[in-house]
Amino acid sequence: MIVVLKQNPDKARVERLMRRFTDMGLQINYSEGENTTILGLMGDTTRVNERDILAYDIVERVQRVTEPFKAVNRKFHPDDTVIEVAGRKIGAGYFHVMAGPCSVESEAQIVEVAESVKKAGASFLRGGAFKPRTSPYSFQGLEAEGLRLLLEAKRQTGLPIVTEIMSEKHLDLFADVDIIQLGARNMQNFMLLKELGRSDKPILLKRGLSATMEEFLMAAEYIFAGGNSNVILCERGIRTFENMIRNNLDISAIPLIKKFSHLPVIVDPSHAAGRRDMVQPLSRAAIAAGADGLIIEAHNNPRCALCDGAQSLDLPQFDAVMEDVKRRAVFEGREMAQ
Repeated sequence: MIVVLKQNPDKARVERLMRRFTDMGLQINYSEGENTTILGLMGDTTRVNERDILAYDIVERVQRVTEPFKAVNRKFHPDDTVIEVAGRKIGAGYFHVMAGPCSVESEAQIVEVAESVKKAGASFLRGGAFKPRTSPYSFQGLEAEGLRLLLEAKRQTGLPIVTEIMSEKHLDLFADVDIIQLGARNMQNFMLLKELGRSDKPILLKRGLSATMEEFLMAAEYIFAGGNSNVILCERGIRTFENMIRNNLDISAIPLIKKFSHLPVIVDPSHAAGRRDMVQPLSRAAIAAGADGLIIEAHNNPRCALCDGAQSLDLPQFDAVMEDVKRRAVFEGREMAQ
């Protein structure tokens, strides 16, 4: 249930109304926008009498929310959420590119890539230390050593880092990571979602391979329910019958998320197709559809990459894509931040 208050309500009266709700055992999501103040009520709202609430002179209207996701629902928070990470704002017109290799392979590799993508205009360095792989015999990442190398690249270049977590047991290792990525295969790892909800780290939540939009938003709701509202959604393509590409980018997911949720949404054109020649056109489509940023795989030598070389841009290709991205982001009215 949401309670929409009249403009400029008396603070003391708002506090009294909120105390009434908390005395009923309800949780309150307080959202104060430029023109609207909303109290989002979570819990057993069947005992709330709408007429009694409308009797308060500070209340404009009362509305029941039928969607199962509450805290991430735009009805609870009409304005776009802006996530601040290392002095950078994500969402509500601020546009960012996160770039780097699928896997961290060596210090020389990750530092070279970090320096190059930063020069091209990327504002975050992505790189895999822990790698979920379909085959147990495939390269699994450098794990803790990979995290150390990412932090060294951050020290040398100043780029904040984005990297994937595989287990709640590894949270302590991620203390200095700027954005923790939760991969598509772990989107419904509920124990991990709960632990990330108890952290204060920004979370980049990737959509599962066959997840519906409701399932995707409910995964974000798990993190919110734990107390962490720093969630960035990532559309990375879904599995379909098509076999000429790795996944199908669900471009409709971007405006759909914007309609139902206030959270920023990033698009991953690299995983969406699994082909480097499609990264640029999919990036264009994502910007036009309203995405708040991109996460792109770039490697200094894709042919020799230990993971996902076929979808990784080499550094000159990344430079060219970034020039196009910058033009299109400005054309669409975004602030291209670095």
